[in-house]
Amino acid sequence: MSINAKNPRKRDQQRPLKEGWRQRWYDIIFEADSPWGRWFDIAILIAILLSIGIVSLESVPEYIGNSKLLMCEVFLTGLFTVEYMLRLICVRHPLRYAVSFWGIIDLLSFLPTYITPFLGRSSQSFVIVRSIRLLRVFRVLKLWRMMNDADELSTAIWRARNKVVVFLCVVLVAVTISGTLMYQIETISSNPAHENGIDPNSQFTSIPQSMYWAIVTMTTVGYGDVVPQTNIGKVISAALILLGYSLIIVPSTFVSAEIVNKKVEDSGLQCPVCDATHHQKDATYCYRCGGKFD
Repeated sequence: MSINAKNPRKRDQQRPLKEGWRQRWYDIIFEADSPWGRWFDIAILIAILLSIGIVSLESVPEYIGNSKLLMCEVFLTGLFTVEYMLRLICVRHPLRYAVSFWGIIDLLSFLPTYITPFLGRSSQSFVIVRSIRLLRVFRVLKLWRMMNDADELSTAIWRARNKVVVFLCVVLVAVTISGTLMYQIETISSNPAHENGIDPNSQFTSIPQSMYWAIVTMTTVGYGDVVPQTNIGKVISAALILLGYSLIIVPSTFVSAEIVNKKVEDSGLQCPVCDATHHQKDATYCYRCGGKFD
């Protein structure tokens, strides 16, 4: 992938300027364009998956304190420590990387293993040790770095942020109105036998509770812990489910449209026959006249 000099990728800002071993190691560790870079990513991916498996097994009572799992954990901890040190050495600004999101994730992926031996062995401190060791699940987030299209996806989401905000506002208004309406219908009763006109048997005990029901209903999850009892409430519930089905695909269309537009804007292809522009990167024929590109 070529780098646009006017708008470089964020991770390229940490690439060493001078050619040498640091720049070569940076390309291997942070990039996946070269064979060595791909093999490095595959090795780290396997190590992360093994670590996730070990963390999961250590939560099983039969495997707590297993010596073989402990040896594997020590080995993987050393591996992630070496990887972290190499990343600090290769980047242009080590401190900026250390305090960045991925730098903190890399640090938390192995730091708990070094901390736990110094926290004591009392029953109270053991609980603290267990909670700190759970931070090793942060290695899962390192899987995101293996995705080369992460930058493209995040850029598309950012470009569609205004549409997404408008969509969320519409959903919030629908949830507020439907929640308030359901509370009025299901709880506020005209039966004189009910104290203060409130039905004590209603599951819609408050407006926030009703809004929670509306969110669960719109997302078509349907836990079933809060259920309308009146006929009008059931009609509103059905309408809200249909509305949720129609709205659930809206954010994905916004992001998909931005990804397609970005590919068209960055292609730079011009038809040699009719001089038409705005073609996609992988276009072979012109969308206007059908002329074939060289």
